Amino acid sequence: MSWTHAFDGSPDAELKSTLPSDFHWGFATAAAQVEGAWNKDGKGESIWDRFCHTPGKVKDGSTNEDATCAYDLYKQDVTLMKSFGVTAYRFSLAWSRLIPLGGAEEPVNETGVEYYNNLIDELVTNGITPFVTLFHWDTPQALEDRYGGMLNQDKYTTDFVRYARLCFERFGDRVKHWITYNEPGVYTLAGYAAGVHAPARSSFRDRNDEGDSSTETFIVAHTELVSHAHAVKVYREVFKEKQGGQIGITLHGNYSEPWDANDPKDVAAAQRAREFEIAWFADPIYGHGDYPRSMRDQLGNRLPSFTDEERALVKGSSDFYGMNTYTTFFVRHLDGPADINDHLGNVEKLDTNSEGKSRGAESDTYWLRTAPEGFGKLLRWIWDRYHVPIYMTENGTTAKGEHVEAPPPERVLNDTFRVEFFHSYLRELARAVQDGVDVRSYFGWTFTDNWEWAAGYEDRFGCTWIDFKSEHKTRYPKRSSYFLRDYFRHLIKGT
Repeated sequence: MSWTHAFDGSPDAELKSTLPSDFHWGFATAAAQVEGAWNKDGKGESIWDRFCHTPGKVKDGSTNEDATCAYDLYKQDVTLMKSFGVTAYRFSLAWSRLIPLGGAEEPVNETGVEYYNNLIDELVTNGITPFVTLFHWDTPQALEDRYGGMLNQDKYTTDFVRYARLCFERFGDRVKHWITYNEPGVYTLAGYAAGVHAPARSSFRDRNDEGDSSTETFIVAHTELVSHAHAVKVYREVFKEKQGGQIGITLHGNYSEPWDANDPKDVAAAQRAREFEIAWFADPIYGHGDYPRSMRDQLGNRLPSFTDEERALVKGSSDFYGMNTYTTFFVRHLDGPADINDHLGNVEKLDTNSEGKSRGAESDTYWLRTAPEGFGKLLRWIWDRYHVPIYMTENGTTAKGEHVEAPPPERVLNDTFRVEFFHSYLRELARAVQDGVDVRSYFGWTFTDNWEWAAGYEDRFGCTWIDFKSEHKTRYPKRSSYFLRDYFRHLIKGT
């Protein structure tokens, strides 16, 4: 089934040709969520391979052993993406597929290199620009076992930089858009503060055997910032002139609105929440070169300090602002001292404000609601604070009622809720561009339904429905794929 008139152009006439002709759009994925082939052709174990094979860690008891079989079906997927009209595809490399044991002195798996070369070639041949993420949460398990992974900044940085250099060497002749880390904050918060993601460390002994949420979270974040900057330094000094690419980092962050807009404490709390979530990584890179003052005031010496060398290395270490965002929360100030394991800025996040206004329509994911107005505000907040080009690298939604048996009925494939989500958010993006915000890409999350980390197969974010029970994970395009195709033709000049 296809929707040849998913968007006819009559609405939003004032937004026609708002986006530049070289604007990139497409879908984003992560290796651990789509590739499958978790131990095939020499691939080493990652922390997510270990996590999902540990009973009780994944909501539906599933593993990523097969995921969407993208490792075997990449040609089919590229053909499908091309039919959707995408101009770019953002995907991540599995570190342990390229260097199975992860370390700087460990052997390279040439079969893994060949796979990514084939994928990149297939994209380029079909006119799709590759955006490549080096790290999307899947540290090689061997490094975790050997020295604690990111908890050991010196050893980890050496290994990560060698991995990055290998990728630049082998793929940089065709890859011109590099992202070092995807959502370093989510990786640390879920993996080391809450302990609900790999590597499953926290202070909560009913959940994790090891970890300290009050300190490890910030140690790991510091390691990510410093290792990111070292990898960027290598790219800029050794590869950039010849290869002519860009390199940066992608940060997460949802918008925070004050619960009571007339209460100065809630207004300050919303700003503080944005700083704890976003400026935590963005200020050292794009701002004044250090963590936000609000974080230092609450956390004291539990928040690491940059050496002079680290500060100089990290500041300016991204050619663009990679932006992942999904929703908005109402934020209320909390009186009294913050809990030692607090990572939000001593605030409460709520679904309605003081006047009873909801933050948006509910999706099939408890934390995610449609909130386009906050998205527009966040684009402007980031632009005003940092004034660097923004690449929207993830944005999307789940929709209720998509957990059905194959073949999916028309009501599932006609995913009106997701279409309305994309439409409302992209309107805000186009309006922000009209107001002078420099936005250069948009990647929907995600191409197909996938293995959604600790949620397993229970969160369907895809613009393509997957029959996970079928041997070859049969793909069924949803209307949202064709809507994005048609709407970007409306928004982008010359299309």
